[in-house]
This record gives sequence, C-alpha cells and structure tokens, in this order.
Amino acid sequence: MHLGVFIRETGHHLAAWRHDTASQGLLNLKHHIQIAQTAEKGLLDFLFLADHPAVQGEPGTPERSGEPVRFEPLTLLSMLAAHTSKIGLIASASTTYSAPYALARQLASLDHLSEGRAGWNVVTSVNDSEARNFGQDSHMEHALRYERADEFIDVLKGLWDSWDDDAFAVHKHTGLSFDPAKMRVLDHHGQHFKVRGPLNVPRSPSGHPVIVQAGASDSGRDLAARKGEVIFTATADIDVAQAFYGDVKRRAVAAGRSVDDIKIMPGMFPIVASSEKAAMERFEELQELVDIESGRAQLSRILGYADLSNFDLDGPLPDLPATNARKARFEYAVNLARTRKLTIRQLIRELSSARTHWKLFGDAGQIADSMERWFKSGAADGFNILAPVMLPDLTCFVEEVVPELQRRKLFRHDYGEGGLRGSLGLARPGVAR
Repeated sequence: MHLGVFIRETGHHLAAWRHDTASQGLLNLKHHIQIAQTAEKGLLDFLFLADHPAVQGEPGTPERSGEPVRFEPLTLLSMLAAHTSKIGLIASASTTYSAPYALARQLASLDHLSEGRAGWNVVTSVNDSEARNFGQDSHMEHALRYERADEFIDVLKGLWDSWDDDAFAVHKHTGLSFDPAKMRVLDHHGQHFKVRGPLNVPRSPSGHPVIVQAGASDSGRDLAARKGEVIFTATADIDVAQAFYGDVKRRAVAAGRSVDDIKIMPGMFPIVASSEKAAMERFEELQELVDIESGRAQLSRILGYADLSNFDLDGPLPDLPATNARKARFEYAVNLARTRKLTIRQLIRELSSARTHWKLFGDAGQIADSMERWFKSGAADGFNILAPVMLPDLTCFVEEVVPELQRRKLFRHDYGEGGLRGSLGLARPGVAR
C-alpha cells in the first residue's frame, strides 16, 4: 500500500494546538523539517500540503484555532526538498486563482530541485473570502470551477511538454545550447485561458509532476478519473469507500485509462497507543480541549459556510441551502446528523477530530488490521495520514505501525528509484506530440 502524510503544523484534531505535546509557535520551520524527516524515515510516499489563500473566518474575528496563518506550500516544500532526499512533495494550488504559466513553472522547478519528487494537488478553492483576495466579489460557481480546472490541467501538461527530454544537449562546437527541433510552442487558445509558451524550464525529471485531485462530487470524480493520478478522498465508512473506489476506477477505464493509472488514498486519522482503551482515553483527552466556537466555525465551513450562530447548539441541524463549496463534505455532515439524530453540539464534537475522515483507535496491530482490511477489499490503494497531534502521533505511527505493515508485506522496506512516480508505481509520461 501507499502512505502519505497530510501536514498540519500542530495536528489534525481541532484542539491539537492546545495539547501540551503540540508544536508551539506558528510557522515553525524546524518543526516542519522534523515532520518531513520523520515521514521519510518511515519511507512514506509523500508530504501533502493543503492551502487556503485567506484567513479563516471574517476579518477581525478569525477562527479561534492554532493555525490562522500558514506557509505558502510551494515555498515551504522547496525548503523541505533541501532537508530530504526521497519523499514526495505535494503542494495544493488553486486553478481558480492561479495563472497557468506561473504555476507550471513553479512546479517544474520544484521537480528539478527535488530530483523528481514534485506533485500538484489540484483544487478549485472553496469560499468568497478567497475570491475577495483575488479581485472577485464572490466565488465562481461549482460547475464553472471544474470546467476551468479541466482546461487548466491541459494547459499545464502542454507547457510541461514544451521540450523533449534531451532538448538541452549542449554542443559547444555548433554554438547551440538546445535543439530547436525539440521545442514546442503551446499556443493555447481556450475558453478560459490564452497561453503561448513554451515554458522556460526544461522538461522535469518526472515528465509531469504527479497530479493529485481531491474532489468527491460528480464533477470532481469525473475530473479525477480522466486526469488525476492520486485521489485524496474523505470517508469514514468502508462500504462508501469501496463504492467510491469502484466508481472512479470504472470512470478511468471508460476514459481510456488503466485502473493502475490512479491511486486512491482516503484520509486516515490514527491514534496509536498500547491498547484500544488507551487510544480512546487519548482521544477523549483531546476532545475535552475543543473550544465550542472553534468547532462551530469548522462545522460552518464543512456545511458550505452556513451561518449557525443563531441556532441552538442543543437543537437539531436546520435545513440548509445547497452549497457552492465542498458538496461531498456537506452531504456527509448533513446525512450524519440526520441518520444519527445528532444535535449541532454533538455534530461539532463528532467532526472536531478528523472532520469527515476515517478514525482508527488501537495498538499497532489493530491499526494495521483495519488498514489491511480496507486495502485488500478494494476500498483504498493506500492512505493519507492525518496525525492528530504533530509530531508525536506521526512518530508513533512511523515507529510502530509501519514496521507492522512491513512484517505483513504490505509496505516497502526502501524507496527504490524514480522519484515520486517510482514510489507510487506511476508511469512517467512521454512528451505529447
């Protein structure tokens, strides 16, 4: 199986930043280096960074959490590339608020600097606060965002194919530093973008940086099946995970791809301890640190930034309008509240840990048992780890669960060659003519 780590500076539990073992201080570079090196020690496939180019919450009243600010992902990963040698480096960047040529150049540069370890998590962004930071009054409609994202990916792939792999064989006696016959001008004229090219970075070691996608709506699944290579998804139920896995793989085949062209990796929130009882006690310790207003703000985001301030915390979740943000998460949270008859307070508590991701509790063997069951039953090709508290829970996973997976012959004993594509078992794309 494949394993990545989703980096949040203090951890993925909403109250992680309040725990005694969490990193202290925002934007702590040394802490990020420790995370990266710990993950590489565990032979994990990649580091994964999300991004929201806005402060969460309304101006003047940001969400009361441990991470109101964050490093820009590509900048941070460029630094972490210098402190690691094998682990993949995946950065989120928005197709709604980025320029294709600039992002193609940044990602190709990271791939060169890291010797083939770069990946791009394709996101379309989620809210109006991000839109207002980029000169727009409101966030683009969901369907239009995915239409734009589809064309954006095509433009980046075209720019990454601006040069043949051997275009820059220098021949000093001819006075040419590259072969003009091995250069292509993209000259793209589309509905959303007009980009001439060529890219002023040579073809990268990966050919194309690995394309990661996390949309779970119908539009997101379709884009993932046609153009994604790693699919990051959120589900807490094995039956739902199997259905998602089968659906996306079938769509990929229908699009002319192989099932092996895509690795589906759900998020996983593991608490590893000496026993399941000890793990649950640690979890409850974190739950007791949850600030109710932070929890309400997080629930609001999951529900498409719905205003919950005037509703009784001990009453039911009200009927809410459809969202223009994350549709799959909205549906999960609403269905969870309705099915289990949860109050708003109970729903906040339920989602304050792993949001809509899978939670696991137990010793290393129990955690490995659950992971093996999902992996062997067609629910996942691997997992993106959401450590509850950084760094202790990631360290515990690397030191206890990884060796157990290796003992079961479910995980590698070394990285091998080929950069991030080699680790993931993904083919290096040839130059599109």
